[in-house]
Amino acid sequence: MTHEVYIRPSWFVILLIVLVILVFVYSYSSKVSSISATSPVPAKTDSISMHEFKNAGENENCLKCHGQSKYVLENIEMGKSVFKRMYSELIIDRDLFYSSNHRYFKCIDCHSEDYTTFPHPNNLRMESKASCIDCHGGDPQYAKYFFENIDTGFQASVHSQKHSQDFTCWMCHNPHTYKINARTNENITKTIIYDNNICLSCHSDYRKYELLTEKENPNILSKHDWLPNQELHFASVRCIECHTKKKTDSALIAHQILPKTKALKNCKECHSVKSELLSTLYKYQAQEVRSTGRLFSGIFTSDTIVIGAARNYTLTWLSIIIFIGIIAGIIVHACIRYLKH
Repeated sequence: MTHEVYIRPSWFVILLIVLVILVFVYSYSSKVSSISATSPVPAKTDSISMHEFKNAGENENCLKCHGQSKYVLENIEMGKSVFKRMYSELIIDRDLFYSSNHRYFKCIDCHSEDYTTFPHPNNLRMESKASCIDCHGGDPQYAKYFFENIDTGFQASVHSQKHSQDFTCWMCHNPHTYKINARTNENITKTIIYDNNICLSCHSDYRKYELLTEKENPNILSKHDWLPNQELHFASVRCIECHTKKKTDSALIAHQILPKTKALKNCKECHSVKSELLSTLYKYQAQEVRSTGRLFSGIFTSDTIVIGAARNYTLTWLSIIIFIGIIAGIIVHACIRYLKH
């Protein structure tokens, strides 16, 4: 007489389903955020009183023309005045300037004092503008930002090598609106949008791009058609993660932009335990958020989830224990039913 063993649906099946769900979440969780077209400069703040800032009164001599869309030309001898439209590239937004890192500077700290005369001498259009290293280099107060390393990387970048002195810091960082972002912004999505729009300010705007080269501005989408799930990558990763040389611990953001032939195309550089993203984009996020002991913060609420890179050992061991428990339970249950028969 043979005995057939029947294992009825029980709590073991429920545990098995839970295990499958946990493994799926662990393997494929990824933050997906929508990206919207925004300006590469910080969003406008509430109207700021310029009189709260040092040198604001002196700067107003410039902003009374450059702070609005029109200005007045007067001819005292003819007793005539006319309104002229200010070029959009020369308009300085007061709110953005007085919330920027350079809000305490005088205009003539960076520009020639000859600008105090009007009309401005035409030769001033060719004036050499100060770079970041001119002010911040060798200054102990700014040593923690490693401006010297940033400048070295920039000088070796494809931008500097191909365009020489025409390509300066200000091609990417507008001195009138620049505001540190990656060091102060806890929202990774906003940092990604901010940094990528710096690149797109040229690479998606032919009017600006053609000022540097006569080459055709490459189409970003078609040039990245090899990239799987392109939309998700553009929304979740900065251009510089793949287009800069290997990063170091000294500078938060690498500035040595590589030629397109040397751009990173190896998926495992990001989607592995030794992910480049964890040492660049997520460099200053708290390590414990994605490490042991923080099950829900590390997996379900963290911005640092990267497929193939994120590891939460609490969840790993919990999954192993549940799996072993299910197998052991099934074996014990089967043995008991067999013995009863």
